[in-house]
Amino acid sequence: MSRIGRMPIPLPANVKVEVDDNNTVVVEAGGKRLERTISPDMKVVREEGVLRIERPSESREHRSLHGLTRTLVANMVTGVTTGFTRRLEINGVGYRAMRAGDMVMFQLGFSHPVGFEAPEGVTLTVEGNNRVVVSGADKELVGETAARIRRIRPPEPYKGKGIKYAEETIRRKAGKAGAKGKK
Repeated sequence: MSRIGRMPIPLPANVKVEVDDNNTVVVEAGGKRLERTISPDMKVVREEGVLRIERPSESREHRSLHGLTRTLVANMVTGVTTGFTRRLEINGVGYRAMRAGDMVMFQLGFSHPVGFEAPEGVTLTVEGNNRVVVSGADKELVGETAARIRRIRPPEPYKGKGIKYAEETIRRKAGKAGAKGKK
């Protein structure tokens, strides 16, 4: 058995879970709603206060889908209850972020400011001038949005300028110091 797949998913009291005929799982709580279609081979079983994911056989494909399906459903439950966040930091002289209506405008050393609009279900918050917090209920969408923001100006290895994740460390390189003193 898959160690992750056989673990039960605890359900808080305010979370509603529905599974329809074509294996679409709908998780709702506190006005948030997530929906995902899982593999037709996997079966979601609701017991008292927990969800279990069951697989039909011990084939390689079913074993790999077992853990994946359990993790996806568990992330949906976590998303509607607590949500997910990614923090980004902006490093560089003159680099900053600011709110402009429903968009975030970035000054990143280009000749123009770069605007970024959050997709549906994701909230962008600017803390100070150099921190952006991406939050939402869908873990996959939050991560993809943070990656798209980071892609605007990824951190460079010489001075560390650019947008990086808050927990990320940038491996720095030495500059052109090797050419000094030679004739």
